[in-house]
Amino acid sequence: MVEAHANARLEAFCDGVFAIALTLLIIDIRVPPTGGIGSTTELWRALRHLAPSVFAFILSFGIILVTWVNHHATLKLVRGTSASFIYANGFLLLTVVFIPFPTALLGDFLWSDHAAPAVVLYDGVLAVQAIGWILLTGAALKSRLTVDERSASTMRESHRNGYGAFVFYSLLAVTALWLPTAVAVVTTASWIFWLTLGIRMKHA
Repeated sequence: MVEAHANARLEAFCDGVFAIALTLLIIDIRVPPTGGIGSTTELWRALRHLAPSVFAFILSFGIILVTWVNHHATLKLVRGTSASFIYANGFLLLTVVFIPFPTALLGDFLWSDHAAPAVVLYDGVLAVQAIGWILLTGAALKSRLTVDERSASTMRESHRNGYGAFVFYSLLAVTALWLPTAVAVVTTASWIFWLTLGIRMKHA
């Protein structure tokens, strides 16, 4: 059976990894234990305590979704693969499957007095993910894998954006040592922006 395109197996593998990462996000949101709930008020209070975890889940779901959309678009720009491209892609996937861990930390400690480590780690992972994009797009350009000059131009732009994202989320990770709540808000706003921009570009 002939593959639909040169990277069909790679794309199918990546889609599976993204799907698993998205599924893992929901594991840490559990139904409150029935033993400690004796009234409707107590149940509402227990559900309110889940709010940070739900927030972290929605944020990370959006981040992985946007990452998957961008990854899908990137694979459409290339006509083949290389060893460096495959390993760079693997590094990017590593950062994706790691996201559920800082998500769980963020959900548990965001509204506490010691939220800084959770937010630092969360934005640190996003900074490392930017390195993954730098490596992936750089490998595509170095190996001349792009379909045409227009694809190469788009890839170069993504490569530059990777450096910008690395600097941005690295600065947020450092700032979170002192202002974790504010950094969490800025991080959320940045991904809402990327999601909105992506939707507008699809309809343009």
